[in-house]
Amino acid sequence: MGLAGLFLAQALRAMVALVYGRVASATVYPVLDLSVIDPLTPGLVAPAVLQNELLIVALALALPLLTLFFGMWRGTLFLMGLALAGARLAMGAGMEGATPLVGVGLTIGAGLAYLACLVRHRMADVPFVFVIGFAADQVIRAAGNTLDVSLSAGFLPVQVGLSAGLAVLVAVNVVRPPALPADERRGVFTFWGAIGLGALLFLQLALLASPNAIAGRAGFDYTPLVPALIVATALPLVPAARNAAHGFVRLFDSSMQGWVWMLGLTLLVVVGTRVQGVVGGVALVVAQAVASLSWWWLTRPQAERQVNFSGLWMVFVAVVFGVLVVFDLFTYEYAYVRDFAGDFAFLNRVVTPLLRGFRGLGLAVLVLAVVLASLPVLASSRSGVWRGGTRLGGVFGVLAIAAAALAGLYFARPPVIVPVRDVAELRVATYNIHGGYSEFYQYDLEAIAQTILQSGANVVLLQEVEGGRLTSYGADQALWLARRLRMDRRFFPTNEGLHGLAVLSNVQITEADGVLLTSRGLQTGVQRVKVRPDDGDITIYNTWLGVLLEGVGGTLDVQEQDQQRQLSEILAWMLTHGGGNLNGIGRYVLGGTFNNVPSSDLVTTLTRIPGLNDPFADENPVNATTFRQVGRSARFDYLLTNMLALGRLVLETDASDHRLAVIGVSVAR
Repeated sequence: MGLAGLFLAQALRAMVALVYGRVASATVYPVLDLSVIDPLTPGLVAPAVLQNELLIVALALALPLLTLFFGMWRGTLFLMGLALAGARLAMGAGMEGATPLVGVGLTIGAGLAYLACLVRHRMADVPFVFVIGFAADQVIRAAGNTLDVSLSAGFLPVQVGLSAGLAVLVAVNVVRPPALPADERRGVFTFWGAIGLGALLFLQLALLASPNAIAGRAGFDYTPLVPALIVATALPLVPAARNAAHGFVRLFDSSMQGWVWMLGLTLLVVVGTRVQGVVGGVALVVAQAVASLSWWWLTRPQAERQVNFSGLWMVFVAVVFGVLVVFDLFTYEYAYVRDFAGDFAFLNRVVTPLLRGFRGLGLAVLVLAVVLASLPVLASSRSGVWRGGTRLGGVFGVLAIAAAALAGLYFARPPVIVPVRDVAELRVATYNIHGGYSEFYQYDLEAIAQTILQSGANVVLLQEVEGGRLTSYGADQALWLARRLRMDRRFFPTNEGLHGLAVLSNVQITEADGVLLTSRGLQTGVQRVKVRPDDGDITIYNTWLGVLLEGVGGTLDVQEQDQQRQLSEILAWMLTHGGGNLNGIGRYVLGGTFNNVPSSDLVTTLTRIPGLNDPFADENPVNATTFRQVGRSARFDYLLTNMLALGRLVLETDASDHRLAVIGVSVAR
C-alpha cells in the first residue's frame, strides 16, 4: 500500500521541478541564436516540444476518469496498480522517445487512478497509502541528504524491485478475501475530499513532510528533525495513537470538531514558521502528526445506490495541488514578474501587481493550504474515523516506526569534518549556483559540486541557494553540497526561510550571522561568517545585490539606486564590526554577486575603499567575466579583500549561468 503513496509523492515533487525548469528553458529558447548552440544541450527545450509534453501530461492526469466507467470491477484495481508500477519504473529509466516529464505525468495519473479504485474497493487502506508512503519517502531523502536518490540512475535496480513489489501487492489485494463487509470497505471520494487531498499533498511536499524545509522555516537543526518527523508521520500506524486522537476529538461537539482541527493545525503552522528554534521545530513536527491523521477524513462510506464520482474528483486533486504550487512559486519569484507588452498591456493594471503582491505571503499560502486540507473534516459528521486495529498490529507498527526512525537518524547524522589549519594560502571562491540550474535550466547539483572540487577552494561563498523549495526537488542545496564535499556550512535565509546565501568551508567556522537589506525587488541580505585558519579569524562577507532587469517594476536607475542603498547598508554593518573603521575588522573578504559591472558607480565605490583590493582588477576583462549566457557576458561576481592576493581564476563550467571565481590569499598577517 505504501509503495503507491511513495511513488505518487516522488512523482509530484519531480513534476514541479521539471515543469519549472522546462517552462523556463522554453521561455528563453525563442531569443537564442540557435546557430551557436548544440540542440542536444542538456536542459534546452523548444516551446513546441514542451507544448507536446504538457499535452501528454494533461491526458495522463485524466486517467482517473477511466475509473468512472470501469472502476466498479475489482480487476481495474489490479490494472491501475500495474500501470502505476510500470509508470514509476519508466519515470526512472526513461522511455524510448519520451522525456522525464512524460514519465512523471504518467506516474501521477496512474497513481490517482489507482487511488480512485482503492477508494471504491478498499477504502480503509487509503490513509495507510499516504502514511507509509511519506514515511518511506523521508527515509529515502535522508539517505540522499535531502535529495531524492530514487531519481538517480544508480537507483534503477532498486526501483525495479519496488515496482515489482507493488505489482505483487496489488495482485494479492485483489485475490485475497475482503476483511470487512461491503458497506464498510466501499467508499467514495467527494469534492471536499479532492480539495483536502490536493492541499494535504501540497502541505506534505512543501513543508510538513520535509525535515529540511521545517529546519529552514523554523531555524532549527536538520539532524534531529529527521527521526522526529518520521515518527510524527508514521504515528497513526499505531492503533493506540489513532484511538487517542479519537478520544480528543470526542471532547468537542460534532459541529465543532472540524473547526478545532483546522484552528489547531493553523496555530501549529503559524507558530512553527514564526517562532525560531526549538519551539518552532516542535510545533511543525506536531503539525505533521496532526496532518498525518487527516488522511482518514478524505473518504466516506458509499451509500446504497450512490453514484461514485471518485475518478472525477481525483482529477480535481491535481488542479488544487497545482494552484497552490503556483501561489508558492510567486512567493519567491515575485521580483521577476515582467510587465505585459502589446495587446496584453492592459493586464499590467491587475495581473502583474497581483503576482508581485505574493511577496512575503509564504505563510499565507501555507495557511490557505491548511484551511483547504481541513474542509473534509468540516464537511464530515463522523467522529469514529480512527477506530479499529489490533494489539498485534500496534506492536508491529511501533517496531516499524522505530526501525524507520533509526534508519533516518543514521542517514541524517552529520559527517566528521577535519578542518584545514595552519596553511600559508587560503583559497576563497564565490559561486552563484542559480538555484542548482544551468543557463538552460538543467538541474545538476553534482556538476556544481564538481566545479567547487576543481577550484580547490577552502571557503566558498554561494548565492541563490535553496533549502527545500519544490522547484529544486525539495533539496537543501547547502547541506547536500557540504556533505558531498566534506565541508561545514552556514546558511542565511533571505526569502521564506528556504532561499538565500550560504558559505561552505573546510576551515573551522567560529561564528555566523547575517542581516536583511532594504530591497525593492527580490529580498536579499548579507551574511557574515568567521573562519579560523590559524590562531586568528578571517571574516567573510557574502552578499547578493538586487538585479537590474527591464520590465520587472521600476526603471534601471531606480534599481541601481536600490543596489547603492544595499551597499551602503553592508558597509555600515561592516563598520560596526570594526569599531567604526573597516581596518578594525582585521583580515576580511567581501564577495558575492553584485549584479553590476566593474565600471559602474557601485563597484567603483568599493574599489576606492583604502586597503580593499580587487585581485581581478588587472585581469583581461574576457577572462574575468563570471556571468555568461549565449550572446552576452559580464562580470557580476566579485571577491574583494584587504589581504595579499596570491592568484586568481575564473573556472569554465556550465553548471550555472554564473562561473565560479576563486582567489588565493596569504594567511600570514
